[in-house]
Amino acid sequence: MILVRPAREHLPAYRAAMERGWSPDLITPRETALHELRFIAEDPEGFLDALDDPSAKNGPVTFPDGSTRPRLPSFRRWMWDGGFCGAIDFRWQHGTPALPPHILGHIGYNVVGWKRRQGIATRALGLPYVEVTTEPENTGSIAVIEANGGVFIETFTKDAAYSGGPGLRYGITLSAGGAG
Repeated sequence: MILVRPAREHLPAYRAAMERGWSPDLITPRETALHELRFIAEDPEGFLDALDDPSAKNGPVTFPDGSTRPRLPSFRRWMWDGGFCGAIDFRWQHGTPALPPHILGHIGYNVVGWKRRQGIATRALGLPYVEVTTEPENTGSIAVIEANGGVFIETFTKDAAYSGGPGLRYGITLSAGGAG
């Protein structure tokens, strides 16, 4: 498994995954998939360009409760094993490892259902230190986080933008160049 920069040649497999019901977003999966499918149909190059946003130029982010917040610098990579496996998003603030309270973690990822439990997400991580959050009942995600050396930090209440509720925060110290 490798992480690839999304490119035109990968779009058919990415689009097919969303058409099968997968979404890069676990919070608003259907809405996100529909939005991205429309964006790809209307402007495939613009869609691909928007996935790399290290200067946070793509405008504010709308949260599940309808509120908006400033976008953080971010980029998305696609997990690839000869075919599309999933997506991983990295977000940060320049000059600090800290994240604002409304950001649930440095990394968001989702593996397509038909390729889960193969270690794909485990191999996709690649920063020296990250915070990852998950729902208390998401045992699959907890297993992936712990398989990557995740250390439980806290149970917290998610920001109102995510309708509150409990979340689990883990810290993972990663070796340099850890992603394959």
